[in-house]
Amino acid sequence: MTERKQILDFYSHAGPMTSAGKHADLLERLPNDLETLVEIVQGLAIHEFVAPSFYGATITDERRSESHIRPVEEMLDRILALDDGPLTISRPPERRLVGVCRHFMVLLLAMLRAKRIPARGRCGFGTYFNPGFFEDHVVCEYWNAAEERWVLVDPQFDEVWRKRLGIGHDVLDVPRDRFLVAADAWNECRAREADPNKFGISNGNLRGLWFIAGNLIHDVATLNRMEMLRWDAWGGMPRPDQSLKEDQISPYDALAMVTDAPDQSFDELRRLYESDDRLRVSTTVFNSMLNRAEIVSLPGA
Repeated sequence: MTERKQILDFYSHAGPMTSAGKHADLLERLPNDLETLVEIVQGLAIHEFVAPSFYGATITDERRSESHIRPVEEMLDRILALDDGPLTISRPPERRLVGVCRHFMVLLLAMLRAKRIPARGRCGFGTYFNPGFFEDHVVCEYWNAAEERWVLVDPQFDEVWRKRLGIGHDVLDVPRDRFLVAADAWNECRAREADPNKFGISNGNLRGLWFIAGNLIHDVATLNRMEMLRWDAWGGMPRPDQSLKEDQISPYDALAMVTDAPDQSFDELRRLYESDDRLRVSTTVFNSMLNRAEIVSLPGA
């Protein structure tokens, strides 16, 4: 089994989506403090779906395309094109990168990895958006060396978000029952402890076991440092509203097992991703938001 030191080293280096490329020195010069880095991220990005209602910022159709940027190097290109000031200076809402939860996550991952702080994304569901439901969401997980544990951090939730949603928990140490990683959601539904139709996205009524299964594959990729758009589809992801038969479920049970304890299953997690075309991100993915196939653009490619 891979030793913890090797696992932490893997997650302290950038992957294809978190490589800052020509902007690497900008990230390396940022402060080392986690709370400060989270505040920096919040001053650089704005969530597409709450920009008008939470921040009074109008998002044009042209600028909505920013939500489809994958690599952080291109995200930083756009951030600096909008405002070429230091990254430590918070932008006005209308001059922030338009994105979703995934963009906040990727920005923080890139910053932490630039500091050689082990960090990885986690895909799952938040309980704090829509009471009684589990909404699709992603967060960061970083290694707290002092406490020798992985800690969930949600960089999306600034003071505005926290006030609007009434969030009382620590967003720098999110309780595991407030954000469920995909494996926990899957296992609870399989054990009939939770209703799969409460997991997914309210807008469009995209919910069910098929959605959780797709999130498991996203989590596998993310744990292998491939942090894709939330609406990217590839490989073995079920189609929307697909009913999973019993003989189709066992592979997802296996994925839930390895992603539930990724350190203990690190070797298997890496092997599965590298060897299984149903899990590995292909050079072409389907952007379900834009309803088209897209080539995955990687830094330096």
